[in-house]
Amino acid sequence: MRRLAFFALAALSVAACGQPREIFVDQGYVRLSAVSGNPAVAYFTLHGGPEAATLLSVTSPTTIKTELHESMAKGGVSSMAPVSTVTLRARADVAFQPGGRHVMLFSVNPGVKPGDTMPLIFTFANNLRIQYDAPVIAAGDPAPKG
Repeated sequence: MRRLAFFALAALSVAACGQPREIFVDQGYVRLSAVSGNPAVAYFTLHGGPEAATLLSVTSPTTIKTELHESMAKGGVSSMAPVSTVTLRARADVAFQPGGRHVMLFSVNPGVKPGDTMPLIFTFANNLRIQYDAPVIAAGDPAPKG
């Protein structure tokens, strides 16, 4: 009986390896603003699943408003602008990082402090929602490893 249970468990483990990878988020963090009242910013990496998906928003219950943004440089001048959606190709990664895509977090609850985590809710056009608990860091702190 014990031998049969071992083989059944091994078969399930191998079967799980063949499952399509679902969309997931990692390497995320929220950097608070150095100036009280200014927006914070969220960075992370999105990993695509078996099909393309469209990110519509990233929200948090600890903020009043959020916006997807992209930084760009043109003619030696850097700027940023809101974007309405972000396309995530199948099995591709999209990095939200300093100097590129990011999420602006407006009116962050003043109770949120470095060392806390902030729930980020990712909403996709196919009705998928993912919650990711991002570590919160101060304005001058280095980004978390990993």
